[in-house]
Amino acid sequence: MRYFNVSGPCNKAKHYMIEASTRLQGVKQLIDMEQYFVIHAARQSGKTTYLKDLTERLNAEGKYYALYCSLESVQYYIEPNEGIPAILDRIVLALQKSSIPFTYNERYEQDKKNRPSVLLILFLMDLVETLDKPLVILFDEADCLSEGTLISFLCQLRDGYSSRSSSSTPFVHSIALVGMRNIRDYKAQIRSDSQSLRSASPFNIVKASLSLRNFTQGEIAGLYAQHTNDTGQIFEEKAVELVWEQTQGQPWLVNAIACEIIEQILQSDYTQSITADIVEQAIQTIILRRDTHIDSLLERLKEDRVRKIIQPLIIGEKGDVDKLSDDYSFVRDMGLIRDIPGGFLPANPIYSEVIVRTLSFNVQDDLLDKKYPYQILRYLKNGRIDMDFLMCDFQQFWRENSEIWIKKFDYGEAAPHLILMAFLQRVINGGGQIICEMAAGTGRLDLCLIYENHKYPIELKIRYGTKYVEQGIEQTARYMDTLGCKEGWLAVFDRRKTVKWDDKLFMKKETVNGKTITVVGL
Repeated sequence: MRYFNVSGPCNKAKHYMIEASTRLQGVKQLIDMEQYFVIHAARQSGKTTYLKDLTERLNAEGKYYALYCSLESVQYYIEPNEGIPAILDRIVLALQKSSIPFTYNERYEQDKKNRPSVLLILFLMDLVETLDKPLVILFDEADCLSEGTLISFLCQLRDGYSSRSSSSTPFVHSIALVGMRNIRDYKAQIRSDSQSLRSASPFNIVKASLSLRNFTQGEIAGLYAQHTNDTGQIFEEKAVELVWEQTQGQPWLVNAIACEIIEQILQSDYTQSITADIVEQAIQTIILRRDTHIDSLLERLKEDRVRKIIQPLIIGEKGDVDKLSDDYSFVRDMGLIRDIPGGFLPANPIYSEVIVRTLSFNVQDDLLDKKYPYQILRYLKNGRIDMDFLMCDFQQFWRENSEIWIKKFDYGEAAPHLILMAFLQRVINGGGQIICEMAAGTGRLDLCLIYENHKYPIELKIRYGTKYVEQGIEQTARYMDTLGCKEGWLAVFDRRKTVKWDDKLFMKKETVNGKTITVVGL
């Protein structure tokens, strides 16, 4: 029985999977043209599955010898006299596991000690000369190399490529460097943090840089249909649509949702159809559980280079973010964000929610203290939330606690947004849902509190002048249109230290095209 895989490369015999080659075009042409190239994509997006499949296909065709070699275990060696011999060991191990004819010469043991700066180029020249077909090497996790090891590795490959071109010296026919990052953003940490390899790269022979795309909505449907064909269990159309909306096709998330539903929620009861409600339940479980995939991304939020990009995203301001910067490229290549014209978004709504929950966790945890009475029953009137009462409570909470909490945040500029979201999470406490819509460059953060099928739209803005309030009212009205709501709330945070609290805190009603918007001063 096949299943949805959430750990390690996929195997056609064991796992439901989308043919990896359909998600990346042009690789075979680059190999035929004897090119060296880069493939990059976010973590757990199918890179290793693709490479192993490509290796198998190339070897089956018989035109080339193809070798898959992971460099992940070499990441701890930063000095080339240790790192380069370790890379050779990985290549030798990969050769021993392959069907490529190969005999190891013991003289390389001496070369490891005496000549690490030419070890790889000499070994690969010797190897290629013994083969009756061109050699293709696919180096996985190449971007985990750093400092002297990275520089020496790239230099030796470049020198081999150059000698092949200029003097007909045999060398590797085609090489792919594969990882999360594009070659221009590989970091040689002996340089300052603001620099990367870029145009001065010792691997400036790269012909192309390719990216492995996410699944399309149609591919998600096709993947889930494999399970239906095997078991008869149906994924309803709206369930597939919700998976697409929430994941934007991120492969691990797509598989994790299906795995959670089938194995945990439904306990492999294939008679039950999979609905959108069940998908939502699985998503919330995955968010709260913080599996390794999600946890590894969230650990990055502590890094200053990530904060520089994510903080403007939360508050809706593009600020000083340079899309050509190393920091931006790093966060995008990790898979945390995606580009849009004039700004950028979280890569998908699930990542958006886990980012906010992680950054506001300490506030949420503190609010669980019994001294805070902020629970949903306090605000319910005739089955609906009295949002004016709720926001009035938050005004008082903000007045009493904002100065203390803001100092605790590494994301200081986004602290007002994160604290309000933590407050709202405390209120609903698992009994409802908060949808967060972030987009850098929009100047706002949209929230929708959902409880008992009622929607309560809230827009958050930082006050930079009176025009921001006017803009906020217009933006809130548009957001209410998208949700089909007649009532909404605009929370405006006034960060000016010269303004008294009695002047900052207010609540007033505005009417726009028949919609009531409550402006909440904070």
